[in-house]
Amino acid sequence: MIKLSLLLNEILQEKSCWKGYIARGTKKKGDRMVPNCVPLEEEEQLEEAEYQGRKVTLNKPFLTPDGPKKRSVYVKNAKGNVVKVNFGQKGVAIKKHLPKHRKSYRARHGCSNPGPKWKANYWSCKAW
Repeated sequence: MIKLSLLLNEILQEKSCWKGYIARGTKKKGDRMVPNCVPLEEEEQLEEAEYQGRKVTLNKPFLTPDGPKKRSVYVKNAKGNVVKVNFGQKGVAIKKHLPKHRKSYRARHGCSNPGPKWKANYWSCKAW
């Protein structure tokens, strides 16, 4: 009986999201738990690829203590080649928890349309 109710819940969660969205866990809405529906395009698959002879994980930003910038990420560009994108100013803490700072940064850098993944602006805006 318990297995049947768990299976029924899974089926309901799959059908409870809109077309182009997928359920990823649940969230509390009011006094009840509802599926957390996220767009399919934001559902980034972490996959491995080869960059300069070594295996790297794509679409996962990491800190670069000795690099030219604060963070880097490996992505595939329009041609399908794996490239390393560096972004962020070293030694400066971003203050995205302050609404005025966040709004100003996002307006200044055009974060409503940040561009393709292989550009630093995409990842910088995603961090904000």
